[in-house]
Amino acid sequence: MYLVGAGPGSADLVTLRGWAILASADVAVVDALADPRLYRDLPLRVVHAGKRGGDHGMAQADIHTALIGLARQGLAVVRLKGGDPFVLGRGSEEVLAMAAAGVPCEVVPGVSSAVAAPALGGIALTHRGVAEGFAVVSAHVADGQPPFPPYTGRLTLVVLMGVANRADWLPQLLALGWPADLPMAWVTWAGRPDQAVLRSTLGACMRAGEAMALRSPSVAVLGEVAALELP
Repeated sequence: MYLVGAGPGSADLVTLRGWAILASADVAVVDALADPRLYRDLPLRVVHAGKRGGDHGMAQADIHTALIGLARQGLAVVRLKGGDPFVLGRGSEEVLAMAAAGVPCEVVPGVSSAVAAPALGGIALTHRGVAEGFAVVSAHVADGQPPFPPYTGRLTLVVLMGVANRADWLPQLLALGWPADLPMAWVTWAGRPDQAVLRSTLGACMRAGEAMALRSPSVAVLGEVAALELP
């Protein structure tokens, strides 16, 4: 079995190895955020596993069962996941499930939306003298408490899966000292023809998001770099 990262949203951003493996597969178990152009013209069976905000499709345990069953049939199986499988994508859970079942699995990294979406939206996550590093967190966690770092001033924060519950996690940032006037941006459907970028501030982003009808999938970027509009 192959665990392949499909990249951040556009079919031409998959890796060469990922594409070669997909093109020779018998069956692909795909996430909703993987660009359909990657597989729709290939002579393979497609199993849709869902996994998009608000629509989780197949339960994770059912995905494991399906992958194991297909692999044991002697098929060349690709698990196609959006972005990179190991960046907030449950890829490690799937690899562990395959190992427990005795199914060999090769991981093919993909370009994560955590870094690709800001770049495609004209935002550099690091910039000399402005931001010396960045952190990536998920706003969708089991205990409702995303692991946000305290504000430091030289760190860019990237938040994934944060559209639906932004009214809950944004106040948490303010309580940790993140300034209300800090530049912030949302990049929606990065790499697709309908990509959109919303620039605002932490304090005003709720109103701006409502006005724009912000939708998933969107990546949030917080930090001074969000005010640098690169050409």
